[in-house]
Amino acid sequence: MTPHLLLTLPVAVPLATLALCALLQGRPAWQRGVSLLGSAGLLLACLLLLRGVLDGTVLATQFGAWAAPFGISFVADLFGAAMVVITGLMAVVVSVYALARGAKERERAWFHPLYHGLLLGVTGAFLTGDIFNLYVWFEIMLISSFGLLVQGGTREQLDAGVKYVVLNLLVTTLFLMGVGFLYGLTGTLNMADLSLALPQVENQGLVSALAVLFLLAFGAKAAVFPLFFWLPAAYHTASAPVVAIFAALLTKVGVYAILRCFTLVFAHTQDFIGPIVGVLAALTMVTGVLGAAAHYDVRRILSFHIVSQIGYMLVGLAVATPLAIAGAILYVLHHIVVKANLFLIAGVIRAAGGSYDLKRIGGLHRSAPLLALLFVVPALSLAGLPPLSGFWAKFVVIRSSLEAGHVALAVVALMVGVLTLYSMLKIWNEAFWKAPGPLSQRAAGEWRAAGPARVALLAPIGALAAITLTIGLWAEPFVHFSQRAAGQMLGHTAYVQAVLGPAHPGLAGTPTPAGELP
Repeated sequence: MTPHLLLTLPVAVPLATLALCALLQGRPAWQRGVSLLGSAGLLLACLLLLRGVLDGTVLATQFGAWAAPFGISFVADLFGAAMVVITGLMAVVVSVYALARGAKERERAWFHPLYHGLLLGVTGAFLTGDIFNLYVWFEIMLISSFGLLVQGGTREQLDAGVKYVVLNLLVTTLFLMGVGFLYGLTGTLNMADLSLALPQVENQGLVSALAVLFLLAFGAKAAVFPLFFWLPAAYHTASAPVVAIFAALLTKVGVYAILRCFTLVFAHTQDFIGPIVGVLAALTMVTGVLGAAAHYDVRRILSFHIVSQIGYMLVGLAVATPLAIAGAILYVLHHIVVKANLFLIAGVIRAAGGSYDLKRIGGLHRSAPLLALLFVVPALSLAGLPPLSGFWAKFVVIRSSLEAGHVALAVVALMVGVLTLYSMLKIWNEAFWKAPGPLSQRAAGEWRAAGPARVALLAPIGALAAITLTIGLWAEPFVHFSQRAAGQMLGHTAYVQAVLGPAHPGLAGTPTPAGELP
């Protein structure tokens, strides 16, 4: 397959699925089938793309027959391809889960078209090579995610939706201001071209200010301190499949944008940006985990933990060594799987226990023993206990911090890991271990009578738990992949050559990196 086709399919498949699901709005059975096939097709297209870059090749294509940097560029390296593959995996898993409980109510609110619209925006953001088109994909994500967030039409959901949209519109305005300044300074918005043009700008103070502006815009998308308040205010109102796909992907698009831009476009500002990111990483970890420790609603606890875990990913950029960037990449991939799984489990806790409120439920280790077992895997992985995926991700991040002399960041990361374990034990003790009340007893009876619906809910959870165990028990290939991806990002000549061509005058005399760390 040609690079053009490999890069187009991950966007074309959700776009076509969105259109077909919209046309089939009056035929729910057909719509469900198309939605599932579209999710599977997206995963297949993403796997083909990953295969195309697995040898270290960076694939790039230009749309509209315009050569870079004037055309619309799509680019895939190891990190970008891995992100679209994990997006395809989440698409399939959540699609199956979404059909098991509450499907009819969501379908009346256009769940399937909005769901694939969200996937379209996410995959486009991971593949775009142009910073203005990154804004376009962000807007597609915003429209779809707002529609999914307010599907129930409750007052709580509408209130959360307004907060979510208002902040995102403000952030979008900042983002567009930064885009305008970038174009005014350099005359280009192609990220590969910007990486060559920005170091040549005379007014480097203005470039540093723009770097802070973009960090602010992307940080709000990623729920970084102090702009994280929209996430715990909104996520707990959505249905389980919706909040699971949100938790898996939305903040990770922000993290991806930060890692991509500050290892490519603003790579030369690292000495200035690194300490800022380090402080933000520490504050994000601490505030997130303290918020989780203070709540007793499962969804709020998990929402605050999204915030907390984003801090670990930022540590990689703050340290900015090859091992640190590799740790950030591994952490992103691990967290997508674990956090989506925990929100899917929260939906089953509501079904089997009768409530999301830990004070009102209990006894699930007896009424839903398989659920109890499946909860332990992602919960302990989130806390970073061996031999699960979270242990290796935290180990690489903390080791890179210590090796680079960032002892304070390593200490904060370790302390936050302990508090994360406390939160997970709180959920276990309250929801699974303590004696059930009347509400949980009634819900347990309904859960036992659910029959096939239980299988449809637990099968995706089991699949994600198996992936978590696989990463933990066979960590070496995943760590090695992350190191290779980090090598490509830090030695970004291969990326620039793939987009602009090896004969571009700005690349004269620049060595091509191996793209792999020792």
